[in-house]
Amino acid sequence: MRQAQPGPLADPPDQLRAFVRDGRITVVPAKRTRRRLLLDQVAQAFEPGRMYPEAAVNEILKAVADDHCALRRYLVDEAFLSRTAAGVYWRIGGTVDA
Repeated sequence: MRQAQPGPLADPPDQLRAFVRDGRITVVPAKRTRRRLLLDQVAQAFEPGRMYPEAAVNEILKAVADDHCALRRYLVDEAFLSRTAAGVYWRIGGTVDA
């Protein structure tokens, strides 16, 4: 069993606690508003303005979800990450601390 790691889901907001256990996603919310809130939390693991090869994105996402491929697709589909045809990703959405 994995231990809770400091990360984007280490202390999820109350409305996401049913979907996260020990800093990992147990189920992706069906409601889009909650799913987007969860994805926003995950997007915090990516530094704005930095480019990530697909392998680096996968490693970050594996730390928070078993199905990192589906999570990566959600992040792109919901405009939290964008990518090139060559598989280079960067963060384009989500909240940013000012």
